[in-house]
Amino acid sequence: MLGRLRGQRIPLAAGAAALAAFVAADLLLPESRREDLRETAFDLVLAADRRLRPPAGDPPGARVVVVDIDRRSLEAIGPWPWPRATMAALVDAIAAAKPTLAAIDILFAEQEPRCAGTIARGRDGQGGRCEPAAPGARATEGDSLLAQSAQRIPLVVGFVLDPESSGTLRQAAIVTRGSPALPALWAAAGAIAPPAPLSERAAGIGALSLPATDDAVVRNVPLLVGIGGHVMPGFAIETIRVARNASAYLLQAAPPVLATADIKVPLRPDAFLRLFPVAPERRAVRVISALDLLEQKADPAKLAGAIVLVGGSAPELGGLRVTVTDPLTPSVQIQADAIEQINSGRFPRPLDGARASQLLLVLVPAIGALVAGAALPPVIGALAVIAMVGLTWIGAIAVLLATDRLVDPLTPSLGAAQVFAVTAVAAFAVTHRREARVRRLFEQRLAPAVVRRIVEEPGLVKLGGERREVTSLFTDVEGFTAMTHRAGPGQLVAVLDAYFEGITALIVEHGGMVDKMVGDAVHALFNAPLDLPDHPRRAMECAIVIRSWAEAYRALPAPAAIGFGRTRIGIETGEAIVGDVGAQAKLDYTAHGDAVNAAARLEAANKELGSAICIGPAAAGRCPAEMLRPLGTITVRGRDETMAVFEPWPLDTSPAWRERYSAAFKLSDREPARAAALFDELAAEFRQDPVARRMADRLRAAGEEPKRD
Repeated sequence: MLGRLRGQRIPLAAGAAALAAFVAADLLLPESRREDLRETAFDLVLAADRRLRPPAGDPPGARVVVVDIDRRSLEAIGPWPWPRATMAALVDAIAAAKPTLAAIDILFAEQEPRCAGTIARGRDGQGGRCEPAAPGARATEGDSLLAQSAQRIPLVVGFVLDPESSGTLRQAAIVTRGSPALPALWAAAGAIAPPAPLSERAAGIGALSLPATDDAVVRNVPLLVGIGGHVMPGFAIETIRVARNASAYLLQAAPPVLATADIKVPLRPDAFLRLFPVAPERRAVRVISALDLLEQKADPAKLAGAIVLVGGSAPELGGLRVTVTDPLTPSVQIQADAIEQINSGRFPRPLDGARASQLLLVLVPAIGALVAGAALPPVIGALAVIAMVGLTWIGAIAVLLATDRLVDPLTPSLGAAQVFAVTAVAAFAVTHRREARVRRLFEQRLAPAVVRRIVEEPGLVKLGGERREVTSLFTDVEGFTAMTHRAGPGQLVAVLDAYFEGITALIVEHGGMVDKMVGDAVHALFNAPLDLPDHPRRAMECAIVIRSWAEAYRALPAPAAIGFGRTRIGIETGEAIVGDVGAQAKLDYTAHGDAVNAAARLEAANKELGSAICIGPAAAGRCPAEMLRPLGTITVRGRDETMAVFEPWPLDTSPAWRERYSAAFKLSDREPARAAALFDELAAEFRQDPVARRMADRLRAAGEEPKRD
């Protein structure tokens, strides 16, 4: 993988730029947009937590029941708002069932208008007219009745924040320890509160206001709010305090914690409680209709010992809110969700140092996606990124399950997806271009498996140039120039096409690379562009096969008709510089060096030696000696020194003939005349081999040369 990465500078740069752009966008994104994205991620993680660990049963005295003022209740009793005498009757009906307390999620603002309406009149549709209460007027009978109900059962009422009001409330019993810092506390100048008789007799009063995020979804309830410089409890936590008979709260710093009775709630800077998503079916099982309770059709046992919340699902009450699981959730159900969650001891909140943690969490999978996009094939890379994203989500869920800490896995997932997409596209473009270049260079010159390997591992080939040992093989057709005069153009091209196809196939089959074809010649390299073990022997074996194939090809009707000549081959091993050479528009992967030049000279030497294959000393020294016969020493153009050359034994010579040839060759230096005679005998016995006859001629010519002083 590291090797592949080294050749992917452009995709890595593109992916790194995409990562930088994503991080910059995340940092510059408006806080509201960033929060919306994060809250969506938290919704999914919290929902997964709830599926993996459903809420346990309610602890003793913590069962929650919702008395619902639903559409059916309004149709039977009368339109909203109901007279407070009616609400008092409802509270009395609740008190008769002996619950722990009743908490009313309805704002009783100021005093009630003076109305002649009653429950009975409401039922027959003849509700009386209401006249607004005059300023400073005494409490109405309905207000008094509702206040009296607070003496029959602990009653919790609510207030709402009012930024335009300077109204105040009785201060809550909150004891502080240290200097708690709640910099994002939800606060207002004042509040709209119930009439004094009711609020004074109520066992508790808490904030009914519910904050919504920028997408208008309610995901939190306030545990504390600020009013005119004072801190007041939220409706849900106040209900729990009253239910547990606690007299006060303890608000401590380092870390910020709100405690009451036996409950300790860790506080976020805004003092909100993040709610788990609750399915509508779960909410439905805790509901009793207000009408059934007033008409004594409800089972009192369902309310006994329970925390009873009073609210409404009818749209007329104006208490419907958008939540994650239901766009029409009654606010009383949201408060009930919060009470159950607090009682269960679950307080999810973001990690401390969330920005730094989030940045780190973005970088880790994004870097993984960068590597996957650059180093892996697209499908495998995509699967790897999906696995990383999956692990990110699993990790976030595991952190929540173990520590109640919220981690945003959505932003890192989007970042990883963006980085992978950009990197993979860039890598595909680079790879496609490189593969096209590699295939253009090699697919007609190498075995398909070798080309495929180069495509898959481009780092194996240094197209820019490298010094490596190669074995060079050159072929040439004897008498080609004369043949071009005898043959017609079409006839010559057809014969050469078949000839080149056969030769190149044999070279590729033996692991060689076809360097180029020039005229009637084929230039091949062994051990380039990839390492080829035992390449001198592989080249020699290839030459032997070419020799046999070329002789058989000459005998075919079409080549024979134009007098197709014998194929001569030269082979030598040595160091060469190989790489992509040429003009930008026409590059050619080739080799330059002494071994390449020597192979060309050795091929030409066959004409003098009578051989078909001439192997230089470096290549011959790395081939089995028993496979080669010596051809003597020659001087080639471009070199001052002589070199010993060799040829593979003709395939149809007997061992005895080979032994006699070797013996004659050994006599060449000591007794050239006798050696020439022995070579004559060998040539007469094996007439199809011109080498023995040429050896005899060369020995005689050498003996006739005048000696130099």
